[in-house]
Amino acid sequence: MGARCSKFSFCWWHSHLKPSALQSSDLENGEKNEKNALPGFTEYSFEELKVATNGFSPENIVSEHGEKAPNVVYRGKLNNGRWIAVKRFNKSAWPDSHQFMDEARAVGNLRSERLANLIGCCCELEERLLVAEFMPNETLAKHLFHWENQPMIWAMRLRVALYLAQALEYCSSKGRALYHDLNAYRVLFDQEGNPRLSCFGMMKNSRDGKSYSTNLAFTPPEYLRTGRVTPESVVYSFGTMLLDLLSGKHIPPSHALDLIRGKNFLMLMDSCLEGHFSNDDGTELVRLATRCLQYEARERPNAKSLVTALLSLQKESEVPSYVLMGISPGTGSPVEPLLLTPLGEACLRMDLTAIHEILEKTGYKDDEGIANELSFQMWTNQMQETLNSKKQGDAAFRAKDFTAAIDGYTQFIDGGTMVSPTVYARRCLSYLMNEMPQEALGDAMQAHVVSPEWPTAFYLQAATLFSLGMENDAQESLKEATRFEAKRNKN
Repeated sequence: MGARCSKFSFCWWHSHLKPSALQSSDLENGEKNEKNALPGFTEYSFEELKVATNGFSPENIVSEHGEKAPNVVYRGKLNNGRWIAVKRFNKSAWPDSHQFMDEARAVGNLRSERLANLIGCCCELEERLLVAEFMPNETLAKHLFHWENQPMIWAMRLRVALYLAQALEYCSSKGRALYHDLNAYRVLFDQEGNPRLSCFGMMKNSRDGKSYSTNLAFTPPEYLRTGRVTPESVVYSFGTMLLDLLSGKHIPPSHALDLIRGKNFLMLMDSCLEGHFSNDDGTELVRLATRCLQYEARERPNAKSLVTALLSLQKESEVPSYVLMGISPGTGSPVEPLLLTPLGEACLRMDLTAIHEILEKTGYKDDEGIANELSFQMWTNQMQETLNSKKQGDAAFRAKDFTAAIDGYTQFIDGGTMVSPTVYARRCLSYLMNEMPQEALGDAMQAHVVSPEWPTAFYLQAATLFSLGMENDAQESLKEATRFEAKRNKN
């Protein structure tokens, strides 16, 4: 995998990029650029943020634990078109409004290309909200632990480690060395695929005072003793993230250190990386993680020395992050939430029972207006047999005997006397119920051929594509379905 990306290293990318985008001087340039590109820290009204998030719609929740989390993060869009992330604290958080505003302004003064920067807040009555740049390309946890198309390659893992260390070094240089609960969910990827540290972790909930929400196995030992976060505690958490990057899993430090002490560090490494990294590089990163995870806080390195150590390990520095990540560049705007009908929602969820209920309830009314080429055969026995096979298919479909439904509908279709998109739709679902997605896709496509602007055909295409694991194509079909649904509703 690494070799595939290296083909790009010295051609187009070389002529369009600086010799290396990883040096500290570039980070300082980035800081100036961010200050120019981003608005100054702004106090937003609650109403503005309510409108931006569509009334804090559950569809706009982007935080990992959804509505169950004590502090929920939403994506939103301001009137000027800027996409934002809005963190809404629960009612009991930050009872002291002055303390909240002071903290927010202090964090809001930071500007770096290594951070998902804080650009504003809201403090009205009991409401406490933070507003940051929106990062459209998911979290490190998603790309490391729950990847879909490709695991994160070694060169990108090294870059994540460096950029994160640079973020911590920048924050330290600005007097904000404390970061609460640093973990893989706090690292976000921007539109160019570059990793950034969420600014939300620089502010904790002041009432409960908890700085670590994760399992105690990942908590710095001194925090367990004193309940206080120190700059050294942050370095310990950075060490746990190096373990994440090495292993592709969230391994408790004690278990990892046992493997390392037993000279079994290769057992720690992500099997997806086999053959794509040198033992020397792996050993060096393990050594760095071990230093960060020292029991005695004073024996851990500081952020500046982490940056120095990681700079020397970087690979393919000329290649943009989006290439290493295998994503499209410039995807700065999230997909607008689709306004789906109940059938669309059922297809998105792959709820076949709900799809069946809707198709059964709709019946054949969408076949009205479909031109059927009928000849004198209408009055022949063959026509009667064809209609009987459709009736048999319908009865089986109603009774949820999907194998018999396939047989009945197949006889009707093979009769060739009448054309019905609804029959194709029903046989499509029957195939899905029988775990035959390829055949189901063929019927969804055939329904589209017969009735080119029929939303149901596109919805069912989406369902079959989801079942085949073709997520992007399925989403495109859902978009087409909503477009034709809107067009039909206008007429």
